[in-house]
Amino acid sequence: MKNRLPTLVILTTVIIDAMGIGLILPVMPDLIREVTGGDLGAAAIWGGVLSTVFAFMQFLCGPLLGNLSDRFGRRPVLLISLAVMSADYVIMALAQNIWVLVIGRVIAGITAATYATAMAYMADISTPQDKARAFGLVGAGVGIGFVLGPAMGGILGQFGTRAPFWAAAVLAGGNAFLGWMVLKETVTQANRRSFEWRRANPLGALHALNHLPAMTKLLLVFFLYQIAAAVYPAIWAYFVTERFAWEEGMIGVSLSTYGLCYAIVQAALIAPTIKWLGNRRTVVIGLALEVVALIYIGFIPSGMLLLMGIPLAALASVGLPALQGIMSRRVADDAQGELQGISSSLTSLAHILAPLVMTQTFAYFSADHAMFYLPGAPFLLAAVLMVLSLIVFAGSRRSA
Repeated sequence: MKNRLPTLVILTTVIIDAMGIGLILPVMPDLIREVTGGDLGAAAIWGGVLSTVFAFMQFLCGPLLGNLSDRFGRRPVLLISLAVMSADYVIMALAQNIWVLVIGRVIAGITAATYATAMAYMADISTPQDKARAFGLVGAGVGIGFVLGPAMGGILGQFGTRAPFWAAAVLAGGNAFLGWMVLKETVTQANRRSFEWRRANPLGALHALNHLPAMTKLLLVFFLYQIAAAVYPAIWAYFVTERFAWEEGMIGVSLSTYGLCYAIVQAALIAPTIKWLGNRRTVVIGLALEVVALIYIGFIPSGMLLLMGIPLAALASVGLPALQGIMSRRVADDAQGELQGISSSLTSLAHILAPLVMTQTFAYFSADHAMFYLPGAPFLLAAVLMVLSLIVFAGSRRSA
């Protein structure tokens, strides 16, 4: 990539955003039980509701922010969203009932829709040959954030369920200031496009798929992948609490371990794997490894074996940047924001559906009245969806 400073700033943005998410994951089961007074199964269901609300707002706002960034620039969209995100964490830190948490997740969903803008920024400053690598770096930033965030969340959680939210507010606010100081605009007259509501609303963005027949199967693969992958944020904290009686500190350690492995894969393995195997084979291998990892977790008998299997789960993520690279190379430079907006909408739709299904599945198979006890059932359901995505991708005709 030609401009290293903007790349560094965007990656810092992604890292800090991921830290903010990871910070709160270890305390969510206890926080929800604290404000609702329910048991772990009920907390998981409420967690699914909160995740669905968050994803629904991302679905509504992802194409909007992506197209606003095509018209007015990436910089203002990113900076305003970061500032509002900081205020949102303050709201959640002060929450005394579940409905305040719901409002907080509404705001969080709006501000987190800037992931599409960050991806479009990376596409702006990357050559066609470097796009997959650029998206891999973004994935590595997410992984680094998940290394630092859960570890800090596990430590801060020892001081109360609200401490991680205050830390996340400070991080988001600090990142907004950093971006204001050094982030440069990449949208110029050459790649600026007019704003149109038909492209900016989520249904309009999905309707654009009718005009992209070559992208339909790839986006379906992307959609199925996102539904299956959503099992991790939706279920992990509840699953390890139920199955292995882990507390905040150990939850943070497990998430940080995954984040470290994920960052290594995204930063060090994406480029050589694609160079060696090509985009298409990389996607196939990644999807196949996802199936193996999800089945492994679904039947895992001990916490130690779960920790040993985390590198496999992280290695499986090698396929997603290759898939994103294939999609990005098939659209014009002035439509990168729109493509990322569509991708964001599909991700949000997946995250609307997945948490409700996965948490309900977990609640049923971990309850006393279940047909049989199997807290890992959501991971097995996710494995089935990964198999479907692999079948659809294998059936696509155009090589990458």
